[in-house]
Amino acid sequence: MNLSPYDNENFPEIREGVRRLCAEFPGEYWRDLDAKRAYPTAFVKALTEAGYLSVLIPEGYGGSGLGLSAAAAILETIQAEGCNGGACHAQMYTMGTILRHGSEEQKRAYLPRIATGELRLQAFGVTEPTSGTDTTALRTTAVRDGDDYIVNGQKIWTSRAEHSDLMLLLARTSPKDQVAKKTDGLSTFIVDMKHALADGSLTIRPIRTMMNHATTEVFFDNMRIPAANLLGDEGKGFRYILSGMNAERTLIAAECVGDAKWFTKKSAEYAGERSIFGRAIGKNQGVSFPIARAYANMRAAELMVHEAARLYEAGQPNGAEANMAKLLAADASVEAGNVCIQTHGGFGFAEEYDVERKFRETRLYQVAPISTNLILSFLAEHVLGLPRSY
Repeated sequence: MNLSPYDNENFPEIREGVRRLCAEFPGEYWRDLDAKRAYPTAFVKALTEAGYLSVLIPEGYGGSGLGLSAAAAILETIQAEGCNGGACHAQMYTMGTILRHGSEEQKRAYLPRIATGELRLQAFGVTEPTSGTDTTALRTTAVRDGDDYIVNGQKIWTSRAEHSDLMLLLARTSPKDQVAKKTDGLSTFIVDMKHALADGSLTIRPIRTMMNHATTEVFFDNMRIPAANLLGDEGKGFRYILSGMNAERTLIAAECVGDAKWFTKKSAEYAGERSIFGRAIGKNQGVSFPIARAYANMRAAELMVHEAARLYEAGQPNGAEANMAKLLAADASVEAGNVCIQTHGGFGFAEEYDVERKFRETRLYQVAPISTNLILSFLAEHVLGLPRSY
């Protein structure tokens, strides 16, 4: 069942390669991991070896050098095939901060090894328990001490920290009351997590959630980071982090589109096969219309994802489009999931159908990496010119 002409028009060979890879990791694989809350090591290894996670790294640093549209096609297809790219999607885009703002020495030191999978850069240390998405209010500090910075503080919802070699960390290097703007005084660092774990200055505590997302909270206790691991200029880290968020939101929107395709395909197939009172349930408009509406909303979100990626690749501002893509796609995937559960009835809650697992996974994107309510606030203020919300 072809749910979109984009599947055949945009990167068909890449999509087919991803489909073949995903076929080796069927629902049973994901259900077993879900029950154990285990990390999909074999799946991530297969994606890495196939080169799919290094697609955004330039060829000069060992990657494929393709654009955001290709990355979106990969992640969307992973989700549409019933797998979960959330286990490793940060490996694809987090390195962008190093690529855009790192020194040539840093790029040469890290990007080729990230491309091969020798190093995993999946952990993103930004959110804190007391600040949430108010990034400028973070309290983790990095104080210069000779050739090092000493870091103290805490981060939360740091996904994949247990399965990452490196962390991209945002910390305050200047007190908030000593900077002209609240966005100043924040700096970005590359953290060697294995070294910090070994010397006891970094502690990782898993957080069990409703989906198998390998998220954690991390604690820094006088953790030393070489000054050479500072990305760009001290105090400009907030801008460096922001520069990668539009790519992140576009790619996660693509994942949500993939989820919506998976749900819609499952719904349509089941509605055509399931017979009650001597007729397929899909003959009832009460069943078929919600599936059709979920499909229409998926296609609308898909178009916005492509527009956001197009603008990004053209070097044009795409903040509004990236945020709208994330909003529309997250809504479309949850709606398609609800419809899929309703179509399957009681079987929608049975593990063996994978519907409930996929629904739990896609529900996350109403909240992360940014709440849909905050996107609406952004659009109201910065696109429509309405008064700032409080």
